[in-house]
Amino acid sequence: MGMPASDRLGIDLHRAGQELLASKRLAVEPAGLTVPQYAALFVLADSPGISGAALARACQVTPQAMAILLKHLTQRGLVERAPHRWHRNVLETRLTDRGRASLELADDRATEVEQCLADEFTEAEQEQFRTFLSRATRALHRAAADLG
Repeated sequence: MGMPASDRLGIDLHRAGQELLASKRLAVEPAGLTVPQYAALFVLADSPGISGAALARACQVTPQAMAILLKHLTQRGLVERAPHRWHRNVLETRLTDRGRASLELADDRATEVEQCLADEFTEAEQEQFRTFLSRATRALHRAAADLG
């Protein structure tokens, strides 16, 4: 093995990401949402009328995964979809009142998770943490490009 586990930052990143997802899952569950559903509703709240493809990009999932997610949210009455006024092949997606209520409950609880994380760091440390994460993202992107 080329590098011992104790030297692999990716393991630490993965562990932190898994803990964040687990905490968010517990946070949004009482609202009847999964983390990906919560993320989609969160984006929709700021971008009413967004297309499914744009929503998929914003949520960093495939268009196919977003189509399935939106189908479930539509069936539950949390979002509504209608053809765009000018581009009939594009469906605009909007929160319903019920979707907005679910989002508010989920977001109140998800915000507690985010606040707990933020409270572990000073403002300066948070900025430094973001800088480190950006550098890690760029390095991983370079590594993937070199492999591909």
